[in-house]
Amino acid sequence: MSERPPELSELSEHHRIKALLPQRHPLLLVDRVVSVRPGHSLSAVKAVTAAEPCYRDVPDGAPASAYAYPASLLLESLGQAAALLWLAEAGAIGPDHVLMFAGARGYRLLGEAHPGDVLRHDVEMTQVKADTVFATGQTYAGSTLIATADTLIAVRRPRSVLEPATISQ
Repeated sequence: MSERPPELSELSEHHRIKALLPQRHPLLLVDRVVSVRPGHSLSAVKAVTAAEPCYRDVPDGAPASAYAYPASLLLESLGQAAALLWLAEAGAIGPDHVLMFAGARGYRLLGEAHPGDVLRHDVEMTQVKADTVFATGQTYAGSTLIATADTLIAVRRPRSVLEPATISQ
């Protein structure tokens, strides 16, 4: 456990997000935390831009539908916001552990996001059991609700149990 919950000003700075999450470009999908109640709730934003790798192969003249932000990246970004909520209280994952997104239940897409949209992820922690956290969340593009998740699950596991065993000959 960290000694004290982080202040919003600490989490709103991108370098602090990078200190807590193991993801890096192009898969670090949270730009800023806009509000946090450690152990309870967090709101984070992610700006969608046309320069993202997921749009690299979209040809000139493609219809607007070709620029819909991928559902898998929406879910990953929401999951990262939930992980930040957990880590805001628990502290950064050390080098001996791995943080993993374990799954989602009741994930529903209700709309789309496109380049130029700013996503807002609102997550609430529902339960922590040992090294597993459960949360719920919603994603908005502007003021429009575009995705919900009944349950997001993240786990912290010792790196040693995840590395392949050495085969003796």
